[in-house]
Amino acid sequence: MRAFHIDSPGAPPAVTDLSMPTPGPGEIRLKVGACGLNFADLLMMTGDYQDTPAAPFTLGMEVAGTVEAHGPGVTAPAIGTRVAVFGGQGGLAEYGCFPADRAVPLPDAMSDIDAAAFQIAYGTSHVALDHKAQLQPGETLLVLGAAGGVGLTAVEIGKLMGARVIACARGADKLAVARQAGADHLIDAKTDDIRAACKALGGVDVVYDPVGGDQFDAAFRATNPEGRILSIGFASGTVPQIKANHLLVKNLSVIGFYWGGYLKFRPSVVTDSLATLMGWYEAGRIKPHVSHVLPLDQAAEALELLRSRTSTGKVVVTPR
Repeated sequence: MRAFHIDSPGAPPAVTDLSMPTPGPGEIRLKVGACGLNFADLLMMTGDYQDTPAAPFTLGMEVAGTVEAHGPGVTAPAIGTRVAVFGGQGGLAEYGCFPADRAVPLPDAMSDIDAAAFQIAYGTSHVALDHKAQLQPGETLLVLGAAGGVGLTAVEIGKLMGARVIACARGADKLAVARQAGADHLIDAKTDDIRAACKALGGVDVVYDPVGGDQFDAAFRATNPEGRILSIGFASGTVPQIKANHLLVKNLSVIGFYWGGYLKFRPSVVTDSLATLMGWYEAGRIKPHVSHVLPLDQAAEALELLRSRTSTGKVVVTPR
């Protein structure tokens, strides 16, 4: 089979011929239908992600496909079942072995492409806004990086939860995508003063930040008393430095959030969230925005779309 594989530490990934994998205890083998890309895949390529596997490994954190084989001790999901799995690695391949207990059966109406674009982006935004920030109807939510993979779902879910949503993204085209997802107000990160624009709108109660850097600093200063700032990631490349005494003045909370961490210490948070999200999908209330679908032979180009911030929503890779 073919896979987008890293052979040794520090080596660049490349499409490689590998032996067909055999599922171990507790695993299933999938015939991969699609793999969703994430910013974390770029960090894994350089060894900078907190959960980077030891080389050799195959990139691709989340997949959708069809169960083809069971490992020892596994009886479900049944052979032939279509599922989505957050495996953390192994998705950019024609076949892969993944933990059976992470497999989520898919509704017939959900395509492999939608499923591969679903779990991390929607799961991150839903658990962050609902479980961690406890966003309330009528509150004002500022979403930074609002046209990206997770940012766009935060706009969509924030609106579903009854918030007034301010979307911040770079350029008119990306802001138009955020508007279509339900944003009430738009801020152009290339030209607008984020703090001033938010202040003019009455300040913000919750900040959803996958960007960090100067945008975090501007949003921090625009947050209302008792505001909550969700630190999701650092796409800017700069980790914010927070002065603790500034938190006291307005009774602010900065909340670190990593969706994948819940699978290790409290998986029910993730499974309950995914059940809610799948219900919303089947009811037509949410729909993944996938700007690019590329074949496995173009996996490097697909990841470059993320690196260059050319894409909106999700980028998905299919085996062929």
